[in-house]
Amino acid sequence: MDKIILIVHMLTALGIIGLILLQQGKGAEAGASFGGGASQTVFGSSGGGNFFTRATAILATVFFVTSFGLAIVAKQNAGVSVDEGIPTLQIEPESDVPAAASDEISDSDLPSLQDVADEAAATTEAAANDISDAANAVLDQAAESAEAAAQDLQENAAEAVEAAEQKVEENKPQ
Repeated sequence: MDKIILIVHMLTALGIIGLILLQQGKGAEAGASFGGGASQTVFGSSGGGNFFTRATAILATVFFVTSFGLAIVAKQNAGVSVDEGIPTLQIEPESDVPAAASDEISDSDLPSLQDVADEAAATTEAAANDISDAANAVLDQAAESAEAAAQDLQENAAEAVEAAEQKVEENKPQ
């Protein structure tokens, strides 16, 4: 059935192409008014246009009907497979004997768990040392600043005491 519809579809498409190529364009009417000889055609001076237009419309309708027919036939012939294209996992039966450590695993490009733990410990220790050094530097700077401030206060206090003693000496009755 689908072969017959396909043949009719192809013949209709070729017929539409042929009819469109046989039709004259709108620009041909201007040329015909200067003596183009349109009255000597098979269908008369205006009959050819109507015939080709109707034939093209009929073939276009047949083309659309055959297109829908092919779509319906293709839908009926199409099968849906649920498992198609989905990979399956083949599970090997488990053995009672545990797997022995082999050299293949240690030669792998992947780091072992111990290597990762050692690297993490080294990174953590380096970070702790950096933080400790930074904290000691801040504490040393704070201590220096506090010592300088205390020395300035002590000098200011000594100057204030001296100034006060001079005032007292100046204000003593003689």
